[in-house]
Amino acid sequence: MASQLKQIHPLAWTIIVGTIFGRMATSMSIPFLSIYLTQQMGASPTQTGIIVAVSALVGVFASFYGGYISDRIGRKKVLFISVFGWALVFIGFALSDKIWLFFVMNALNGICRALFEPTSRALLSDITPPSSKLLVFNLRYAAINLGVVFGPLLGLYLGLSDSNVSFLVAGGVYIAYGILLIIQFILHPLQSGEQGSRTVEPIRLKQAFRTTSGDPVFMFVLIGTIFCVLGYGHFSSTLPQFMAINPNMTDGAKWFGYMLSLNAVVVLAVQFPVVRIASRFPPVVPLIIGNIMVSVSLMMFGLAQSPWMLVAAVVIFTVGEVLMFTLMDVLVDRIAKPELKGTYFGMIGFNNLGNVSAPILGGFLLDSFGANQPLHVFTPIALSAVCGVPFLWIAHKRMQAKGQKGLQRSMEA
Repeated sequence: MASQLKQIHPLAWTIIVGTIFGRMATSMSIPFLSIYLTQQMGASPTQTGIIVAVSALVGVFASFYGGYISDRIGRKKVLFISVFGWALVFIGFALSDKIWLFFVMNALNGICRALFEPTSRALLSDITPPSSKLLVFNLRYAAINLGVVFGPLLGLYLGLSDSNVSFLVAGGVYIAYGILLIIQFILHPLQSGEQGSRTVEPIRLKQAFRTTSGDPVFMFVLIGTIFCVLGYGHFSSTLPQFMAINPNMTDGAKWFGYMLSLNAVVVLAVQFPVVRIASRFPPVVPLIIGNIMVSVSLMMFGLAQSPWMLVAAVVIFTVGEVLMFTLMDVLVDRIAKPELKGTYFGMIGFNNLGNVSAPILGGFLLDSFGANQPLHVFTPIALSAVCGVPFLWIAHKRMQAKGQKGLQRSMEA
């Protein structure tokens, strides 16, 4: 472990540490966006669902291009555009006073995330030795959750869950993050093999899309993870609305903030032991188990009659989340062709179709049945989420078959 930590590139540490503060600032505002729109702006659950969903919808299509363009022009330029663009978006949130402006700002938020996420993960892959990649991707995931531990609590403490000040704070943090990245790129310039763009003729967008979409293992992983993300997306879209408007629950927004922090604390507590065990299995198997656990936890939210059952549901949800997402980057890195890593990391962003569907489906169910009938809301949600299991199982069997063929060829040679 100590030797692997020493091998981590300074730029990788910058991305990891910057992720802590970026997610801390973001989690003070974005998770409460649905509550803010409903309670402060007078938006209906369906309107709120559409506004929350547009970020993921735009991100679905921008993510592939974001990863692709980082292969073409280099990681550094795309990172700067996305981070400073993000800062402007959060300032725009703070200045918005109309519902349609929140729609526009959240669409731009989705573009920035779609540019930053695949590019930062591809850069981490570029500058990290193979033996340390699992550690680096897990440190990045731990950084996300460390930020989410304190962000919601800080937002609640400052009373920012019903204020637009949190958006200004987030904008300031991303400006500082961008400046730190500039300094680190000056101090530690990328070598020729770490630029993201290659010396060979770059692949065209249409050819890149055809290559990734024609990869049968990758496509089944992608379809399966759409349903994984669909289930996961309800935690930050449907659940906060349900808790805020539920007449049987007092201080629902406050309880949701505590649940967000509990989710992050449990991630930090179980991540490395769970990943250590999960890494012994073929990489798709943990995704299948995680998908099932998230679906079970969604049913538990609908059945919860006490705070302790909510706590149990959050714990089960969180372990499922860890199983789904900590090994996903490693899986994509393993499947991806070396010259198209940014493109593959961008293409996996299409699983955010799940994040698009979650708030729309959840908002429709809440409008149709209301918070007084939680089983009518959470049963369809749980059943739709578990639909990812068959696709992931097919990907698992195809990877096994591919591995056996490769072993047979090597033995024959």
